Amino acid sequence: MTIKPGDKIPAATLMEMQDGKPAPVSTDSFFAGKKVALFALPGAFTPTCSAKHVPGYVDNYDTLKSKGIDAIACVSVNDAFVMGAWGKDQKADGKVHMLADGNGDFTRAIGLEFDASKFGMGKRSQRYSMIVDNGVVKTVNVEEPGAFEVSSAEHIITQLP
Repeated sequence: MTIKPGDKIPAATLMEMQDGKPAPVSTDSFFAGKKVALFALPGAFTPTCSAKHVPGYVDNYDTLKSKGIDAIACVSVNDAFVMGAWGKDQKADGKVHMLADGNGDFTRAIGLEFDASKFGMGKRSQRYSMIVDNGVVKTVNVEEPGAFEVSSAEHIITQLP
């Protein structure tokens, strides 16, 4: 079942590069007591994700913060090393938490996994965005296959007061 507004973010462990090493990030801790703009995408270094998705959140960091967002997080079914390198490439350091869901456990738990095996990519995350307040989902925006609209930073900004 796909996560929906009013649902609590499930307990899971993601990974983030910290001080040059992968470190566990508990979803319970990460989302506690803050408003988070969360977005996910099929894979690091892929064309739309690198050209539009992450840059939109990096470029709109100040606007999102001014509208009450405490943290911005990007989730992808990649390992922490890849997510860390991609974050550096995208100049996301200090702005977007690049969270690795290496086994896809979090993605499966929220019902937003898709099978990209025919593209040689295995199981991946659908492209989506959410606003999560203190661990509770306020909005969920899932893209149609091949689309990039409702998961953008610009769309999330329209959903904030």
